[in-house]
Amino acid sequence: MSVTTPAPVTRAPRHPVGPRARVDRRSPIRRIVALLIAAATVMLAAAVSGPARAADPTPTPSPEPTLSGTVEAYLSPQDGGVLRPARGLSAWATLRNGTAYSIAASQTVLRIGTRPIADRPALARWLDASTAGAGMTQVGSAAIDAVEPGDTGRTLISVPADDPTIKDLRPGVYPLAATITRAGTARTVTSVVVVPRPDSATRTPVGLVVPITAGPLTAGLLTADQLTALTALDGDLTAQLNAVAGTSAILAIDPAIPAAIRALGTAAPASATQWLERLYMLPNERFALQFGDADVAVQTRHGHKTLLQPTSLQAYMSPADFAAGPIATPEEVPATPDGKTPSPTPPRTAGPNTPEFPTLEALQYLGENTRDAVTWPFSGSADAKDVAALGTMSTDDTAALTLVPSASTAAGAQATVPARGTSGKAQVLVYDSAISDELRTAAAQDDPSVRGAALAAVTAGLDLAARTSTQPLLVAVDRAAVRPGLSAAVETVTRVPGTTAATLTALVAASPHPVTIAAAPSDAPWAAALKDLEAGERTLSSFASILEDSTLLTGPERATILQLIGGGWIRDTAGWRSALTAHREATATTLGAVSIAPTSDRNLAGTVATLGFGIRNDLPWPVNLILVTQPDDLRLEVQTLTTVVAHASSTTAARVPVRARIGNGEVSLDLQLRSPTGVRIGPPQSVGVNVHAEWEAIGLTVLGVAIGGFLALGLVRMVLARRRRRADAADADVATDADADAATDARVIELQEGESGADALRSAESPPLGDDPRRGPDGMST
Repeated sequence: MSVTTPAPVTRAPRHPVGPRARVDRRSPIRRIVALLIAAATVMLAAAVSGPARAADPTPTPSPEPTLSGTVEAYLSPQDGGVLRPARGLSAWATLRNGTAYSIAASQTVLRIGTRPIADRPALARWLDASTAGAGMTQVGSAAIDAVEPGDTGRTLISVPADDPTIKDLRPGVYPLAATITRAGTARTVTSVVVVPRPDSATRTPVGLVVPITAGPLTAGLLTADQLTALTALDGDLTAQLNAVAGTSAILAIDPAIPAAIRALGTAAPASATQWLERLYMLPNERFALQFGDADVAVQTRHGHKTLLQPTSLQAYMSPADFAAGPIATPEEVPATPDGKTPSPTPPRTAGPNTPEFPTLEALQYLGENTRDAVTWPFSGSADAKDVAALGTMSTDDTAALTLVPSASTAAGAQATVPARGTSGKAQVLVYDSAISDELRTAAAQDDPSVRGAALAAVTAGLDLAARTSTQPLLVAVDRAAVRPGLSAAVETVTRVPGTTAATLTALVAASPHPVTIAAAPSDAPWAAALKDLEAGERTLSSFASILEDSTLLTGPERATILQLIGGGWIRDTAGWRSALTAHREATATTLGAVSIAPTSDRNLAGTVATLGFGIRNDLPWPVNLILVTQPDDLRLEVQTLTTVVAHASSTTAARVPVRARIGNGEVSLDLQLRSPTGVRIGPPQSVGVNVHAEWEAIGLTVLGVAIGGFLALGLVRMVLARRRRRADAADADVATDADADAATDARVIELQEGESGADALRSAESPPLGDDPRRGPDGMST
């Protein structure tokens, strides 16, 4: 119950003052020892948990809780609302203040009716009532202190077992009411208690379906960090297994969870692998939800003859994590309740350095105690056509089975409908809508003083159903993103008086009864989202043809689509729309990851050349491309198709040979990337090329003339230089002879003047014989 007009009182302080820090007065030695111990502890934690992210230098303060603007009141009997003999009655009266104002102290009066509630419709009317019924007897009272904004006030009212009002109650479901009075105003909140039948000879079988899911995801698989948090001692997946351990609950498991653990290979967190082993060891019967707990009804309504399945998870696996082969499945698996023991998956081996990856089926393996061909549409989402379509999706040896809520049948939510049924040719299991809704409410509550109200409604509903039907019944803890109260919800179902646990095998084996499926409300937003997601997937699949292994892109895309139409988003419309927008933007980014890098115009001064164009590839894998180049003018002849292998996360040069024809001018080249299958990749580009084809001949002619001129000039200079040297040598010889003749003439004249001159002349012309080395001592020649 909620009230939207609380009385304004005193505002609570928004920032309470904390205790002052204590001064460390220990001795220096003790402080040093403490520091060493702390450092060792930090190093040990780092070694166990791996490297941690650096602390944010400017941490953001925790946001204040969002207030609902209302005051909600709850009446929660303890023990699931069961009033057992000699134990008395205890109930919590609770006020949850969702306003910005304080609530004054109030007085609570507890009353109980002595006339049992007759049937389930009467139970629903009473739980929706806001006033106490006539003839109810007061059995206790207590005070609730003032409640500050955002806080919860509660009080426990206890009634002793020997109280005459409750002592004489016969078996049945009885109305309970608490009237809370404050500041002159009173409001009443209702609940029920159940007096069980002593030693009931007939017990109604009740099956309980519990989904094992990881909540909403925006990616195809959980990461190692997410798995570490979910499978920790206080993690949500651990709490789910704790809740069903030791019970006969039927597990509806999202196969994406074991797939995420196995895809990490040896890098999987230890807590995650232990969680998976524990899941195997549980004897509970189970079935697989669709991957990511995807909506099956929107698929059948969208025209799918078969449900979407993951295509490949190879992109999530690293070769280094599978050097010793994939994670093995348990060697010993318990037999199914029907006594059959399916053949285990054959062991896989690998060489010491050769990675061997698990198959898609092995990644999603849930254990031997799994029934195939079971589908569970979101509550109220499937109509008769959807159920008929799902009913055709049998496997080779297992008939298809569809879970539907009783609210989707002609009987209605408050009617007691046996679990086993048929809708036309489709086999169905009907789960009780009203009780399942209360179970979901209880599982989502972390406050026992609030959760008890829904648990009491569960007990009362099952007790009234069991009194009117001996056929097996089915309830479910319906989907919710957070379920801190799951364990209490499961325990309540298993302890309802007059019932016994029913397995999936027992429910399927029960006699079926005809069921009429009602029309389902419109799912236009989900249908539009699926249509948009599949259109993006088709575009991405075409784009992925540039990869050697296209599943590196298409596999994660399909897995992400299934997660985005998963059950975790049912009650988070705003978050779901944001996730769809983010995925659309991510797809656009991927499609734009490969393109022709911006380039400037080129000059071609020749007949033959090679033009280089950059190919940008932001993907983490190399891609195979064909660069299509087309000129708009016949002046330039180009290679039309150029094969390019663009390296990962880099820009690769594509070399395109070109040949200039006769004539000069500007030519535009149209560039377009295509995949090997012909798919356009990235936007086209145009590059201008200035062609100067005749410059090459002109340049060669000019160069030849220049070289010839230089050679001729050098030759002339050499000839002239040689002639000059010869003339100079001849002139020097003539001058030397003239000087000799002049000297001789002068000597002759001189000798003629005297006899001594003659002798000197003869001496000059003929040297003495004794001076000739060729003559002997006697003057004769030798």
